[in-house]
Amino acid sequence: MTETTQTQKLFPPGGDKPHTPEYRVALDAWRRMRQDLFHDAFAYRPLPRMRMEGLLTSRISGQPREYVAWAPHAAVVMAALLSVTIAVSASDRGEFAMLICAILSVGPIMLTLIRPIGAFWASMAATPFTAAFSDAWSDWPWAAGSFATHLVVLTVVALRTRPRIAAWMWTLTAAYALVVESILGGGHYSSNAGPLLVISAMTVLVAVVVNTRRTAQQEVTAQQTVTAHERSKRTLLEERTTIARELHDVVAHHMSVVAIQAEAAPYRVENPPPELEQAFATIRENAVAALTELRRVLGVVRAEDYEAPDAPQPTLADLDGLLANVREAGLTVDKAVTGAVRELPQGVELSAYRIVQEALSNTLRHAPGAAARVEIGYVLGGLGLRMVNGPSPEVTLVKSTHGAGHGITGMRERVTMLNGEMTTGDTDDGGYEVTVFLPVTTVSEADA
Repeated sequence: MTETTQTQKLFPPGGDKPHTPEYRVALDAWRRMRQDLFHDAFAYRPLPRMRMEGLLTSRISGQPREYVAWAPHAAVVMAALLSVTIAVSASDRGEFAMLICAILSVGPIMLTLIRPIGAFWASMAATPFTAAFSDAWSDWPWAAGSFATHLVVLTVVALRTRPRIAAWMWTLTAAYALVVESILGGGHYSSNAGPLLVISAMTVLVAVVVNTRRTAQQEVTAQQTVTAHERSKRTLLEERTTIARELHDVVAHHMSVVAIQAEAAPYRVENPPPELEQAFATIRENAVAALTELRRVLGVVRAEDYEAPDAPQPTLADLDGLLANVREAGLTVDKAVTGAVRELPQGVELSAYRIVQEALSNTLRHAPGAAARVEIGYVLGGLGLRMVNGPSPEVTLVKSTHGAGHGITGMRERVTMLNGEMTTGDTDDGGYEVTVFLPVTTVSEADA
């Protein structure tokens, strides 16, 4: 660094003196205070109603709940009435002086309900006027009424604003007391600046702690809401991925059959025309291309540790084995089948099996010891399922780990995929019921 550069940094051009670190700290403090206490000081910020989410307030319901929500506003009004009483009792200069003291006491406190920063300035401005209309200047610089008013204003505003603003307000209060003491000090009256500063410091500190804790709780609640939303989205994506993996085996099997039959079909006809051979060749190429694309898409949603099942995907024919497993886990379950049993599309069979499996798993997890019943109805146009369990007795049973889905979310995803309908709800005896209808389009209906 050259000597010229050092000189320019120590003595900037234009004759300006270099700024010391203390000066920069003071300037930064002034900018912050101006931003906090002067910028939009009288901005409209109404006091919100109390949040009814506490341990006690959450138990209140009905009309009393509406009244309790206004408790913060009622507390401010009561504090204003108390300050008015103190101010009026401290003034002995006639009715007009009492009226002025009452207005100067109640105004700043009521202003905290809508303009908190402005209420602080109003309290500071009212302090000398209240002292002038009070009893013979017995207390200085705060008369009895302004003492109570300023203390309430500092506390309420500290509860409604940031801790830094509360610190600024207390600092300005101390500065005002120091200036008044130094200029108008004397031994003919008693000073109450010390008691006010000590009491206000304690109340403001408590208010700041309460406000900080409330803000932290609100942030935690908001974060928990976001987390629950993200968890719900993740659960939904995981369930859709599971469904995609299972349906891959179903669709891949049918596409493979189509490709094999299309390749073998020309050899079953003696002297097939070239157009027919070309048509079957096109069918086979499309089937193989679709199968390849299906595997490529599935690779995007498949986890790295996913292993394809060795056994074929389950159907309703395997339901007896599932019921036997849950009975071993301690669940009493019955099955009832109505209608003409027939073979359904494999996707419907698989989804129906998984829905029953998840419903029984939920019963084991949330209603251990309850008896369950599975009803399967083969009706015209679809398949009906009804899983119902009774209330849970006070017993401890081994809980099952069956079911790879995510409860109601998984079942609803499978039903939605098949354009079905699903209803859930409590039963009259305290149990739970899941009702599902899965539409099945027959070949004649599709052709029509």
